[in-house]
Order: sequence, then structure tokens, then C-alpha cells
Amino acid sequence: MKKLKTALLLFWTMFKIGLFTFGGGYAMIAILERELVERKKWLEHDEFIDLIAIAESTPGPIAINSSTYIGYKRCGVIGSVFATLGVAMPSFIIIFLISLFYDAFIKIQAVNYAFKGIQACVCFLILSAGIKMLKKIKKTAFNIILFSLTILGIVAFTLFFPQLSFSSIYYILAGGVVGVITYLITSFRKKEQEKNEKKGDE
Repeated sequence: MKKLKTALLLFWTMFKIGLFTFGGGYAMIAILERELVERKKWLEHDEFIDLIAIAESTPGPIAINSSTYIGYKRCGVIGSVFATLGVAMPSFIIIFLISLFYDAFIKIQAVNYAFKGIQACVCFLILSAGIKMLKKIKKTAFNIILFSLTILGIVAFTLFFPQLSFSSIYYILAGGVVGVITYLITSFRKKEQEKNEKKGDE
């Protein structure tokens, strides 16, 4: 019974997030953080940042991947199912209804203006989520250098070489590779240092 209650809570939480989020997964990040980290306390800030990185670098929409993860963390497989259904259901219902009356719906002038207003709001949500995550990332030399190189790469390819622009997934994968290489080098140096210390003790 307790597991079912948790699964239903996951469904309702994700349903509300899916219902009131416009602009896709990136715009959803700020809402996910407020609901899962600040209100529900289901995740720590560092864990949330890792979750977003994993959800973005794996196949599938970031919203679906995030809800599947948090559902599994809270309630196992059944939690993943309920949370994923919860976040996907509002979009399915709304798009289904719009598809029934699309021709008449798109001709309404008020709808066009509403979409323009939503687009401006979505830009703010994405920027807000990015600034929050940036503030909470540890300010180590590695993080600062990697962040700076990523920004320079995005700006350079977007403004000066638009024909060579890369998807954001490549920047994420490159960051992951650099992180793994750095970890391996650090581990190797640490082991070498421990060996030298043992030899010195002998």
C-alpha cells in the first residue's frame, strides 16, 4: 500500500510538472529543480545536476529520462512507470485535443500571440535554470576551464562558423570524455604517489 501511494504521488507530481511546462525539456529544468530539490527534497543539488547531465546525454527527451530516474530512485520499477506516465500524459492529451481541431485552432489570432508570449517565457526559464546550476557547481579549476572552453566553442561555431555548428550532445560527450581522462590521470598519479610513499617507509 505504501509503495502504491508513493507511485501515485510520483505520478501526480510529474503530471503537474508536465502540465505546466512549456518549451520542452530545457525549460522544465527550473521547475524540476524547484519541485524535486527544494520542495520534495527527493534529490540533493549535486545529484540533480548529475541527473540533468545524464538525462541530456542519453537517448530520449530530458523530461522522460529525468522522471524515469527519479521514479526508480523513489519506488523502483513501478515508480519509474508511474513517473514517466505522469510527465508524458499531459503532453499526449493536449496534443491529441489540438490535433482534432488544429486547422481552426491555429487560425485564432489570440493563440498566435499566446505562443509568442510563451516563447519569451521559455527563454527566461532556460536562462534561469542555467544560472542556478552554474551557481551550484563547484568552482574548481577543472570546472571553470571546461565551462569556459565550452562557451567559447559554442560562441565560435554559432557566430563565426555556423555551417560547422555542433549539437549540444557533442559538447556533453566531449565534457564526459575529458572528465574520464582527468579521473584516470588523477587515479594513476595517486597510485604512483602511494607506491612511492610505501617504498619510502620501507
